[in-house]
Amino acid sequence: STPRGISWLGFFYGGNIAGAVCGCLLAGFYLLRLYDVVTATYVAVALNFAVALIGYGLAKWAEYDAPMAKMTARSLWIKEAWRVYVTIAISGVCALGAQVIWTRLLSLMMGATVYAFSIILGVFLIGLGVGSSVGAYFARTKVDPKIALGWCQLLLVGAIAWSAYALAHLLPYWTSGGTTAVRFQLDLLRCFVAIFPATVLWGISFPLALAAARLQGRDPGALAGSVYAANTAGAIVGALGFSVVLIALLGTQITQQVLLILSACGAILMFGRRLWQVRDAGRTVRSDRWVGVAVGVALLVWSMPGPPLALIAYGRSLLDWGEGATYIYAGEGMNTSVAVSELDNGVRNFHVSGKIVASSEPQDMRLQRLLGHLSALMHREPRSVLVVGCGAGVTAGIYVLYPSVERIVICEIEPLIPPAAEVYFGPENYDVLKDPRVEIIIDDARHYLLATDEKFDIITSDPIHPWVKGAGALYSKEYFELCKKRLNLGGVVTQWVPLYESRLDAVKSEIATFFQVFPHGTIWGNQNDGEGYDVVLLGQKDPRVVNVDALQERLDREDYTEVWDSLSDVSLGSAVALLSTYAGRALDLGEWLADAEINLDRNMRLQYLAGLGLNHYEADVIYTALLEYAYYPANFFVATEATETALKAQLARQYEGR
Repeated sequence: STPRGISWLGFFYGGNIAGAVCGCLLAGFYLLRLYDVVTATYVAVALNFAVALIGYGLAKWAEYDAPMAKMTARSLWIKEAWRVYVTIAISGVCALGAQVIWTRLLSLMMGATVYAFSIILGVFLIGLGVGSSVGAYFARTKVDPKIALGWCQLLLVGAIAWSAYALAHLLPYWTSGGTTAVRFQLDLLRCFVAIFPATVLWGISFPLALAAARLQGRDPGALAGSVYAANTAGAIVGALGFSVVLIALLGTQITQQVLLILSACGAILMFGRRLWQVRDAGRTVRSDRWVGVAVGVALLVWSMPGPPLALIAYGRSLLDWGEGATYIYAGEGMNTSVAVSELDNGVRNFHVSGKIVASSEPQDMRLQRLLGHLSALMHREPRSVLVVGCGAGVTAGIYVLYPSVERIVICEIEPLIPPAAEVYFGPENYDVLKDPRVEIIIDDARHYLLATDEKFDIITSDPIHPWVKGAGALYSKEYFELCKKRLNLGGVVTQWVPLYESRLDAVKSEIATFFQVFPHGTIWGNQNDGEGYDVVLLGQKDPRVVNVDALQERLDREDYTEVWDSLSDVSLGSAVALLSTYAGRALDLGEWLADAEINLDRNMRLQYLAGLGLNHYEADVIYTALLEYAYYPANFFVATEATETALKAQLARQYEGR
């Protein structure tokens, strides 16, 4: 436990973190993108085996001195060391709490892709590694480690305040455009500006804590283990407390104030009585210098900025869309941020994770109603419905119009979303959340489908964009198989697939994966000003042909008046108009999808493909490529001659010029 030995412990910690940085970036940008979880796991196993061999080899020739006898001044150690352990635990709380907060805010600016999370974690670890090396150097000098550790915590007050300022007033207004390579470089720079200063100080704290808790003759392994345990315990509290409780309860602004106060408390613990006394010419005198420091800390806490509402709503598109909007609701939940904005023209937007996920714009209303009406009308008489993803509730609201529907289950992972949809999108969603037939399940959709024994006539899935980390699990083959398993006989599944902010390989992956489970599946297009925008995939447990005339008779029924009105609002007020959105089927797309990568739970291929498409605006190009394989499916649509002629004409107009 010499100063030099303690210093080496700090360097070892830095080396360990350097390896963590390599592992984080290697897995996030290479192994998982090109291979799968199994391959990445085998690489990790191989590396651990190599480390074991190296360690065994070193143990053969390295000398080891047995620890000295136990210290007799045990009471002195207890009195002096507890401050260090509490301070390093507070440091762990703040470090992981800050990581949770800053990851939430940075992912809004960068787009919540797997690449963004890898960059954020990588920079965080780099800061810890650099800091631990710096701290290891100081640990071998004559600097009092207790005082140095206290100054680190005090400097963290300023570093946390800087991060809050940068995340609120500086970084949201950087451009998010450019090529993928440029975007990654800008994201890397964002992270360094925002979080690097604080992470360096947290890294410095660990070796200083080792030096401060050191006792002559104490086993260095026991010392490192106890300090690391205290830091890790704090980190666990910080990660769980901030992610599960504090952000949802207080918001990111107040939780950053909590971080600042906790760091100040760590400084107070380490300085102890030195806060009030200094030595001057051999006399103990009172010092007022800390009063100014306390006032400064209080001012930083009071002036701590919160994230701009435009960032919560529009995220990385803040510069393009954030101006001119009125924000009528904003909330930060356990899983994501939610906002509702209104434009000067009266259009309302519903935002989740810094993205517009629903709106009253014509193209969005058309898509949301298409998801609901297609599934309901392709089923003979639906009684039970599962809606995956509440959003603004527009798709779920479609089912309250159908007289046969008796039960509607809405599965949503974020508790803030359903109440916001009820208050701000009631007219658009037909007040679905007030309907007695509706049950809201706050849960992950995959977990709910695995845990329930209930089966449904309809399952409609409208998750967030697949480039958002975690969303790919709701586009995987295993998920679609689970949906199929939970369908009643004659059941129907619809799935949203965006063409905007995406690439051809990502769209092909989504469609091909769906068709693996529903080999007779069909595609239905939604356009914006005559250009491709997004599509709906439709699968049936027991595929049937579509009788166009029977469908029109159903729409003409008196008890379907509200259904007809809803379709007419989005220019789909007849069977021919609705079915003219047909854009292809699995049986005809084998050649087009031949090179598609299937999205599996073991590879999560989609989130890596989609994560490269944030700045790609090729929706119409992708839609045009899809329509090259579309033609009138005579063995799918059954109709009288007049109806068939009308439908063919409508489809021809859609395909014309493409």
